[in-house]
Amino acid sequence: MSAAPGPALDCAGRMLDLSRPVVMGVVNTTPDSFSDGGALYRGGHLDVECALAHARRLCAEGAAILDIGGESTRPGAPAVSSVEEQDRVLPLVDRVARELDVVISVDTSDPVVMREAAALGAGMLNDVRALTREGALEAAVASGLPVCLMHMQGQPDTMQQAPTYTDVVAEVRAFLAQRLEACLEAGMARRQILLDPGFGFGKTVAHNLELLDRLGDLALDGLPLLVGLSRKSLIGKVLGRTTAPGQPGVDIAQDRLAGSLALAVLAVERGAAIVRAHDVAATVDALAMCVAMKRWGRP
Repeated sequence: MSAAPGPALDCAGRMLDLSRPVVMGVVNTTPDSFSDGGALYRGGHLDVECALAHARRLCAEGAAILDIGGESTRPGAPAVSSVEEQDRVLPLVDRVARELDVVISVDTSDPVVMREAAALGAGMLNDVRALTREGALEAAVASGLPVCLMHMQGQPDTMQQAPTYTDVVAEVRAFLAQRLEACLEAGMARRQILLDPGFGFGKTVAHNLELLDRLGDLALDGLPLLVGLSRKSLIGKVLGRTTAPGQPGVDIAQDRLAGSLALAVLAVERGAAIVRAHDVAATVDALAMCVAMKRWGRP
Protein backbone atom coordinates (compact mmCIF):
# COMPACT_ATOMS: atom_id res chain seq x y z
CA MET A 1 0.00 0.00 0.00
CA SER A 2 1.45 3.38 -1.00
CA ALA A 3 2.04 6.18 1.46
CA ALA A 4 -0.61 8.83 1.88
CA PRO A 5 -0.22 11.72 -0.56
CA GLY A 6 2.11 14.43 0.73
CA PRO A 7 2.61 18.03 -0.33
CA ALA A 8 3.42 18.85 -3.92
CA LEU A 9 5.22 21.95 -5.15
CA ASP A 10 4.34 23.71 -8.37
CA CYS A 11 7.76 24.39 -9.86
CA ALA A 12 6.98 26.48 -12.94
CA GLY A 13 4.51 23.91 -14.19
CA ARG A 14 6.42 20.84 -13.06
CA MET A 15 4.83 19.25 -10.00
CA LEU A 16 7.32 18.02 -7.44
CA ASP A 17 5.83 15.17 -5.41
CA LEU A 18 7.03 15.24 -1.82
CA SER A 19 4.99 12.28 -0.60
CA ARG A 20 8.37 10.54 -0.34
CA PRO A 21 11.83 12.09 0.11
CA VAL A 22 13.57 13.31 -3.04
CA VAL A 23 17.17 14.08 -3.92
CA MET A 24 18.42 17.45 -5.15
CA GLY A 25 21.57 17.01 -7.20
CA VAL A 26 24.31 19.65 -6.89
CA VAL A 27 25.65 21.37 -10.02
CA ASN A 28 28.38 23.82 -9.04
CA THR A 29 29.31 26.32 -11.75
CA THR A 30 32.01 27.84 -9.55
CA PRO A 31 35.78 27.40 -10.00
CA ASP A 32 36.35 27.16 -6.24
CA SER A 33 33.74 24.75 -4.92
CA PHE A 34 34.83 22.93 -1.74
CA SER A 35 33.45 19.64 -3.07
CA ASP A 36 34.72 19.44 -6.64
CA GLY A 37 37.24 22.26 -7.08
CA GLY A 38 35.72 23.53 -10.30
CA ALA A 39 35.49 20.19 -12.12
CA LEU A 40 33.20 21.70 -14.78
CA TYR A 41 35.77 24.32 -15.81
CA ARG A 42 38.08 24.11 -18.81
CA GLY A 43 40.76 26.69 -19.52
CA GLY A 44 39.52 28.89 -16.72
CA HIS A 45 35.96 29.05 -18.08
CA LEU A 46 32.81 27.06 -17.40
CA ASP A 47 32.38 24.33 -19.99
CA VAL A 48 28.61 24.39 -20.55
CA GLU A 49 28.65 21.11 -22.47
CA CYS A 50 30.54 19.42 -19.62
CA ALA A 51 28.14 20.93 -17.08
CA LEU A 52 25.14 19.77 -19.13
CA ALA A 53 26.58 16.25 -19.30
CA HIS A 54 27.00 16.30 -15.50
CA ALA A 55 23.40 17.48 -15.12
CA ARG A 56 22.22 14.71 -17.40
CA ARG A 57 24.12 12.13 -15.32
CA LEU A 58 22.52 13.35 -12.11
CA CYS A 59 19.06 13.06 -13.67
CA ALA A 60 19.81 9.52 -14.82
CA GLU A 61 20.91 8.69 -11.27
CA GLY A 62 17.55 9.79 -9.90
CA ALA A 63 17.79 13.47 -9.02
CA ALA A 64 14.33 15.05 -8.93
CA ILE A 65 15.86 18.54 -8.72
CA LEU A 66 19.09 20.05 -10.01
CA ASP A 67 20.50 22.86 -7.86
CA ILE A 68 22.62 25.14 -10.05
CA GLY A 69 24.82 27.62 -8.21
CA GLY A 70 27.39 30.17 -9.33
CA GLU A 71 28.63 31.57 -6.02
CA SER A 72 30.69 29.40 -3.70
CA THR A 73 29.45 29.52 -0.11
CA ARG A 74 32.27 27.46 1.40
CA PRO A 75 33.78 28.98 4.55
CA GLY A 76 36.01 31.91 3.58
CA ALA A 77 34.64 32.12 0.05
CA PRO A 78 34.88 35.57 -1.58
CA ALA A 79 31.80 37.26 -2.98
CA VAL A 80 31.20 37.36 -6.73
CA SER A 81 29.57 40.13 -8.73
CA SER A 82 26.04 39.83 -10.06
CA VAL A 83 27.34 39.89 -13.63
CA GLU A 84 29.82 37.09 -12.98
CA GLU A 85 27.17 34.98 -11.27
CA GLN A 86 24.81 35.50 -14.21
CA ASP A 87 27.52 34.45 -16.65
CA ARG A 88 28.12 31.26 -14.68
CA VAL A 89 24.52 30.24 -14.06
CA LEU A 90 22.18 31.45 -16.78
CA PRO A 91 23.65 29.66 -19.84
CA LEU A 92 23.36 26.32 -18.03
CA VAL A 93 19.84 27.04 -16.75
CA ASP A 94 18.82 27.78 -20.33
CA ARG A 95 20.28 24.54 -21.69
CA VAL A 96 18.92 22.34 -18.89
CA ALA A 97 15.45 23.87 -19.18
CA ARG A 98 15.38 23.16 -22.90
CA GLU A 99 16.92 19.69 -22.87
CA LEU A 100 16.11 17.93 -19.58
CA ASP A 101 12.84 17.07 -17.87
CA VAL A 102 13.77 18.06 -14.33
CA VAL A 103 13.01 20.76 -11.78
CA ILE A 104 15.73 23.40 -11.88
CA SER A 105 16.64 25.08 -8.60
CA VAL A 106 18.91 28.12 -8.67
CA ASP A 107 21.17 28.53 -5.66
CA THR A 108 21.40 32.32 -5.48
CA SER A 109 20.85 35.38 -3.30
CA ASP A 110 20.98 37.81 -6.22
CA PRO A 111 17.64 39.30 -7.37
CA VAL A 112 18.80 39.75 -10.97
CA VAL A 113 19.85 36.10 -11.20
CA MET A 114 16.49 35.12 -9.69
CA ARG A 115 14.51 37.07 -12.28
CA GLU A 116 16.58 35.97 -15.26
CA ALA A 117 16.70 32.32 -14.21
CA ALA A 118 12.92 32.26 -13.70
CA ALA A 119 12.45 33.68 -17.19
CA LEU A 120 14.65 30.91 -18.62
CA GLY A 121 12.70 28.09 -16.96
CA ALA A 122 14.00 27.66 -13.42
CA GLY A 123 11.42 26.10 -11.11
CA MET A 124 12.76 26.88 -7.63
CA LEU A 125 14.90 29.43 -5.80
CA ASN A 126 17.31 28.28 -3.09
CA ASP A 127 18.71 31.20 -1.10
CA VAL A 128 21.30 30.68 1.64
CA ARG A 129 20.59 34.25 2.80
CA ALA A 130 16.82 33.69 3.08
CA LEU A 131 15.93 36.62 0.77
CA THR A 132 17.60 39.23 2.97
CA ARG A 133 19.55 40.93 0.17
CA GLU A 134 18.02 44.13 -1.14
CA GLY A 135 15.46 43.30 -3.82
CA ALA A 136 15.64 39.53 -3.35
CA LEU A 137 12.30 39.15 -1.58
CA GLU A 138 10.50 41.18 -4.23
CA ALA A 139 12.15 39.22 -7.04
CA ALA A 140 11.23 35.91 -5.44
CA VAL A 141 7.60 36.91 -4.93
CA ALA A 142 7.34 38.17 -8.50
CA SER A 143 8.71 34.88 -9.85
CA GLY A 144 5.91 32.85 -8.26
CA LEU A 145 8.40 30.02 -7.72
CA PRO A 146 8.87 27.90 -4.61
CA VAL A 147 11.60 29.31 -2.39
CA CYS A 148 13.86 27.64 0.15
CA LEU A 149 14.79 29.88 3.08
CA MET A 150 18.02 28.92 4.81
CA HIS A 151 19.54 29.98 8.11
CA MET A 152 23.12 31.25 8.17
CA GLN A 153 24.90 32.97 11.03
CA GLY A 154 27.16 35.63 9.51
CA GLN A 155 28.44 35.52 5.93
CA PRO A 156 30.47 32.86 4.08
CA ASP A 157 33.76 34.68 4.56
CA THR A 158 33.39 34.80 8.36
CA MET A 159 30.65 32.37 9.38
CA GLN A 160 32.91 29.60 10.76
CA GLN A 161 35.28 31.81 12.75
CA ALA A 162 33.40 31.67 16.06
CA PRO A 163 29.73 30.65 15.75
CA THR A 164 27.89 30.93 19.07
CA TYR A 165 24.33 30.27 20.20
CA THR A 166 22.51 30.09 23.50
CA ASP A 167 20.04 27.55 22.05
CA VAL A 168 20.86 26.74 18.44
CA VAL A 169 17.51 25.07 17.66
CA ALA A 170 15.44 27.88 19.19
CA GLU A 171 17.48 30.58 17.44
CA VAL A 172 17.41 28.90 14.03
CA ARG A 173 13.68 28.30 14.41
CA ALA A 174 13.09 31.96 15.37
CA PHE A 175 15.05 33.19 12.37
CA LEU A 176 13.16 30.93 9.96
CA ALA A 177 9.84 32.00 11.51
CA GLN A 178 10.75 35.65 11.01
CA ARG A 179 11.73 35.10 7.37
CA LEU A 180 8.59 33.03 6.78
CA GLU A 181 6.45 35.87 8.10
CA ALA A 182 8.28 38.38 5.91
CA CYS A 183 7.59 36.25 2.84
CA LEU A 184 3.92 35.86 3.69
CA GLU A 185 3.52 39.59 4.28
CA ALA A 186 5.15 40.25 0.90
CA GLY A 187 2.54 38.09 -0.82
CA MET A 188 4.29 34.74 -1.19
CA ALA A 189 2.06 31.68 -0.93
CA ARG A 190 2.75 29.55 2.16
CA ARG A 191 2.50 26.37 0.08
CA GLN A 192 5.53 27.50 -1.98
CA ILE A 193 7.96 27.88 0.94
CA LEU A 194 10.58 25.39 2.14
CA LEU A 195 12.93 25.67 5.11
CA ASP A 196 16.60 24.74 5.55
CA PRO A 197 18.42 24.90 8.91
CA GLY A 198 21.71 25.60 7.13
CA PHE A 199 23.99 22.83 8.31
CA GLY A 200 27.57 24.06 8.28
CA PHE A 201 26.63 27.71 7.81
CA GLY A 202 27.86 29.34 11.00
CA LYS A 203 27.63 26.21 13.15
CA THR A 204 30.06 24.04 15.07
CA VAL A 205 29.94 20.23 14.99
CA ALA A 206 27.87 20.28 18.19
CA HIS A 207 25.44 22.82 16.71
CA ASN A 208 25.00 20.74 13.56
CA LEU A 209 24.36 17.52 15.46
CA GLU A 210 21.87 19.21 17.77
CA LEU A 211 19.98 20.62 14.78
CA LEU A 212 19.90 17.23 13.10
CA ASP A 213 18.73 15.47 16.25
CA ARG A 214 15.86 17.95 16.67
CA LEU A 215 15.16 18.55 12.99
CA GLY A 216 11.43 18.01 13.42
CA ASP A 217 11.27 21.07 15.70
CA LEU A 218 12.12 23.25 12.69
CA ALA A 219 9.19 22.19 10.48
CA LEU A 220 7.19 25.37 11.00
CA ASP A 221 3.54 24.93 10.03
CA GLY A 222 4.50 21.56 8.57
CA LEU A 223 6.49 23.18 5.75
CA PRO A 224 8.89 20.88 3.86
CA LEU A 225 12.44 20.72 5.14
CA LEU A 226 15.45 20.72 2.83
CA VAL A 227 18.82 19.61 4.20
CA GLY A 228 22.32 19.93 2.82
CA LEU A 229 24.77 17.69 4.66
CA SER A 230 26.59 16.14 1.72
CA ARG A 231 30.41 16.14 2.04
CA LYS A 232 30.30 18.79 4.79
CA SER A 233 33.34 19.34 7.04
CA LEU A 234 31.19 18.06 9.91
CA ILE A 235 31.81 14.55 8.58
CA GLY A 236 35.58 14.93 8.44
CA LYS A 237 35.67 16.37 11.95
CA VAL A 238 33.51 13.63 13.49
CA LEU A 239 35.50 10.91 11.74
CA GLY A 240 38.86 12.46 12.58
CA ARG A 241 39.80 13.18 8.98
CA THR A 242 40.97 16.75 9.16
CA THR A 243 42.75 17.08 5.81
CA ALA A 244 41.12 19.68 3.59
CA PRO A 245 39.60 19.16 0.14
CA GLY A 246 42.10 19.87 -2.61
CA GLN A 247 45.12 18.66 -0.67
CA PRO A 248 47.23 15.93 -2.32
CA GLY A 249 45.80 12.48 -1.75
CA VAL A 250 42.42 13.72 -0.50
CA ASP A 251 39.39 12.41 -2.41
CA ILE A 252 36.56 14.19 -0.66
CA ALA A 253 33.93 12.21 -2.58
CA GLN A 254 35.14 8.88 -1.19
CA ASP A 255 36.39 10.22 2.12
CA ARG A 256 32.96 11.57 3.11
CA LEU A 257 30.54 9.37 1.16
CA ALA A 258 29.62 6.98 3.97
CA GLY A 259 29.14 9.86 6.39
CA SER A 260 27.02 11.76 3.87
CA LEU A 261 24.73 8.78 3.36
CA ALA A 262 24.36 8.20 7.10
CA LEU A 263 23.39 11.83 7.64
CA ALA A 264 20.93 11.74 4.74
CA VAL A 265 19.17 8.72 6.25
CA LEU A 266 19.09 10.31 9.71
CA ALA A 267 17.67 13.52 8.27
CA VAL A 268 14.88 11.73 6.40
CA GLU A 269 14.00 9.73 9.51
CA ARG A 270 13.60 13.07 11.28
CA GLY A 271 11.35 14.57 8.62
CA ALA A 272 13.49 15.96 5.78
CA ALA A 273 11.62 16.06 2.47
CA ILE A 274 14.51 17.05 0.18
CA VAL A 275 18.13 15.96 0.52
CA ARG A 276 20.71 18.04 -1.34
CA ALA A 277 23.51 15.72 -2.43
CA HIS A 278 26.60 15.49 -4.60
CA ASP A 279 26.52 11.68 -4.75
CA VAL A 280 23.06 11.27 -6.20
CA ALA A 281 22.91 7.57 -7.11
CA ALA A 282 24.09 6.43 -3.68
CA THR A 283 21.79 8.85 -1.89
CA VAL A 284 18.78 7.77 -3.95
CA ASP A 285 19.48 4.15 -2.97
CA ALA A 286 19.87 5.04 0.71
CA LEU A 287 16.59 6.95 0.77
CA ALA A 288 14.79 4.16 -1.09
CA MET A 289 15.69 1.88 1.80
CA CYS A 290 14.28 4.45 4.24
CA VAL A 291 11.01 4.48 2.34
CA ALA A 292 10.92 0.67 2.25
CA MET A 293 11.40 0.51 6.02
CA LYS A 294 8.65 3.05 6.66
CA ARG A 295 6.23 0.96 4.63
CA TRP A 296 7.36 -2.38 6.07
CA GLY A 297 4.54 -4.30 7.70
CA ARG A 298 1.74 -2.07 6.45
CA PRO A 299 -1.33 -3.93 5.12
